[in-house]
Amino acid sequence: MSITADVRTPSKDDHGEMLKNQKIVDGFKLNWMKMKDGDKGRVLWQQTTDFSRTNEVHEARIPKRILKCKSVCRELNFSSKELIENFSLVQRIYFKGRLMEEWPFHFGFVMPNTTNSWENVIEADAAGVLGASLLSGNIEIETLFFNESVVISKSRVRVFYV
Repeated sequence: MSITADVRTPSKDDHGEMLKNQKIVDGFKLNWMKMKDGDKGRVLWQQTTDFSRTNEVHEARIPKRILKCKSVCRELNFSSKELIENFSLVQRIYFKGRLMEEWPFHFGFVMPNTTNSWENVIEADAAGVLGASLLSGNIEIETLFFNESVVISKSRVRVFYV
């Protein structure tokens, strides 16, 4: 028994697309992120670490009072040296390694050589939130940044509530 696959040689267009995507990856930077009380606008946590750079799991120490908010506003500030035609992200929330929630967010067109801020409001679960002592250290947030369907960055952050 033999198995065959139809494998084609990458074209010049494929090579050009790969180079373009690598330039986007190399030119993308997450400058800072902050989380605010969605009702009052008060900043509860801010971080200037570039979480988009490595595959390591970063740590965030967030005040536990954020769990009492009816909504949380997340603001990202990012820079791109390259044009991004269709920028989006998917954020996955894991509790003890198990996927609990997944949210897609769409930004759209990003001009080259720009710095942009992007704000999203996330409503709290009406059923209530687990306590900080149970969540702390057991929550990991994975964020995938995309141009169209191509991943340009991946960030993983373990959350500790203080």
